[in-house]
Amino acid sequence: MNAPWLFTMGYYEKTAAGRLFRIFLFLLLACCFRPALLAQPAFVTIDSITIKGNRTTRAAIILREMLFREGDTISLDELPEKLKRSELLIMNTGLFNCASIHYKNWEGETNKIHLLAEVDEAWYVFPVPVFELADRNFNVWWVEQGRSLNRLNFGLDFSHLNISGHGDRLKLSARYGYTRKYAIGYRLPYFNKNQTLGFSADVAFLQNREINYTTFKNKQEFYRDDNDFLFQRFRADLELNYRPGIKSFHDFVVAYRQNRVSDIVAAELNPDFFLDGRNLQRYFVLAYRYSYDKRDVRPYPWKGSHFYGVVEKDGLGVFKDRNALTLYAGYGRYIPFGQRWSLSLQSHGKLSLIRNRQPYNDNRAIGFGLQYLHGYEYYIMDGLDMGMAQSSLRFRLWGSGLNFGKAMPIQAFRHMPIRIHLSLNNDLGYANNPFSTGLNPLDNRILWGGGLGLDIVLYYDKVIQIEYSFNDLMENGLFLHLNMNI
Repeated sequence: MNAPWLFTMGYYEKTAAGRLFRIFLFLLLACCFRPALLAQPAFVTIDSITIKGNRTTRAAIILREMLFREGDTISLDELPEKLKRSELLIMNTGLFNCASIHYKNWEGETNKIHLLAEVDEAWYVFPVPVFELADRNFNVWWVEQGRSLNRLNFGLDFSHLNISGHGDRLKLSARYGYTRKYAIGYRLPYFNKNQTLGFSADVAFLQNREINYTTFKNKQEFYRDDNDFLFQRFRADLELNYRPGIKSFHDFVVAYRQNRVSDIVAAELNPDFFLDGRNLQRYFVLAYRYSYDKRDVRPYPWKGSHFYGVVEKDGLGVFKDRNALTLYAGYGRYIPFGQRWSLSLQSHGKLSLIRNRQPYNDNRAIGFGLQYLHGYEYYIMDGLDMGMAQSSLRFRLWGSGLNFGKAMPIQAFRHMPIRIHLSLNNDLGYANNPFSTGLNPLDNRILWGGGLGLDIVLYYDKVIQIEYSFNDLMENGLFLHLNMNI
């Protein structure tokens, strides 16, 4: 037997010693390279994305809301959260009843995955008969205005969402009753190839026979003339919208305002309505708005955050009827605790950089729209500046859905998801009115309000809030707030 032959591979393959040597070599290599192998995170590559259910909506509009693209390489640890977050972003477009993204196929050898995005399109055409309150909220109409039918608006709002499949919206309005209104507006989210630029345009004309001409004891005072329109308004707005990413929004606004009141308002009831006894007000507006939105569900956020800021210049020196430079800002943080609890923290502010007296009609601070304090729904606070801090601890009481089946002729409304929450609300606010005459005692003082609420969320974006609230004036009551997002 030749000695060199002992060291050939053939020898080791044919002897027990050889087999032991191979096992030892394998274990040695495994020990050497195992740390390096474990240090490499598992990744997958998005090979393709298929969209199903978009009969009207263009695929590009849905893909724009996703946090990944075809060809992206993503860590397996991050993939589930990106899928879930992308579903919520698709829902936040307001174009769908539901959206889900899941794996269609997974190639084990190449680690390539194929994703399937399924959407259920919402109902896009809303010829909605209008029957709405003219007052600031339901509670003012029901209690202070005695449920007067003269304070109702009726007519028709025609909204067509997603006309071209690009998420655009056309809205026509014709209303009568307390306010006579004619309006038309169009919005196109994207018009360039990169889907970063969009625009909107709105024109409206409004007339009222009744006018809120002043504030007394922090409540609106009204004057009515059934034979004449006391307040007429024309407005035109043009916006350029820039959205470079998923979370950031930039809006550049150019607008024109023309308002007119009757002589009895300007000369007798409140010469400061437009200042100096004028009955005509005309001015141009330049504004910039910025928003950074990380909320999961915008109509009723459960987690995430949202910041907005606005710089608005009213009056460019053309007509000299208005001169204001105002900053608005707000921040909201929504913190979940487990599956059933969430804490909502919000703040809002207004700062007037031009400290001159402003027209009464443009001197709003707290009490309009979403800028209200719990327990102070019956009051308004005017001023150049304001600050609000609000918190709401919410508990998810119940979540399910109703299926109306064929009893509902419109397929998009056949399944109605329902979520019911309990809320504990706590608010602080302050309105700074340096020109206060002392007739409104809630100006220039810290205000507190809070209470308990029952929040009902229907479908995805219809919110009904029934609240029993208190304030530091030792007042309490049951209040109703509606946000239908139509």
